[in-house]
Amino acid sequence: MTEDEPRWLRDARSGWTHRGRKRPPFAVQPGPGQESVWDYPRPPAIVRDSREVVVRHGEVLLARSRDACRVLETASPPTFYLPQEDVMAELLRPEHGSSFCEWKGQARYWGLHEAPGVPVAWTYPTPFDAFAALAGCYAFYPERVACYVAGERVRTQPGGFYGGWITAEVVGPFKGDPGTSNW
Repeated sequence: MTEDEPRWLRDARSGWTHRGRKRPPFAVQPGPGQESVWDYPRPPAIVRDSREVVVRHGEVLLARSRDACRVLETASPPTFYLPQEDVMAELLRPEHGSSFCEWKGQARYWGLHEAPGVPVAWTYPTPFDAFAALAGCYAFYPERVACYVAGERVRTQPGGFYGGWITAEVVGPFKGDPGTSNW
């Protein structure tokens, strides 16, 4: 955080109980080859991931990439962001509404031409400088489209709002259930 940030943004960023520095006693202990979301930092980290990531709606391929960015944030399963060139953007249409992340900035939502009104993806067209690597990348909701990492079908993060991707490699509990809003 810097002195030139608006007060409301500094307040939003400071409102979190956990910041990945110490795993809380209720966190699941990771096994071999697993990560605890409680070891992820806040502010979030961006990590490149070269595993194959595939997104489908039924039989329709929406995205395929081996150049994803995995965003790791305390208490949340990773969110995968795929480069624009690996997304079939012509199958998507802008949706109304937006949301704001105190770390990344203003999000824009995308739906399918064939099913308007239901966002399946989001982007950060002009993210904050620390997250400039996400500009032009798409993230998808695994509860609305089928998402895969290295052939494994992704499970949905609880709560309906967040877009984290739960795979066998991550353990929680995960932010999103009732009572977890300030985790």
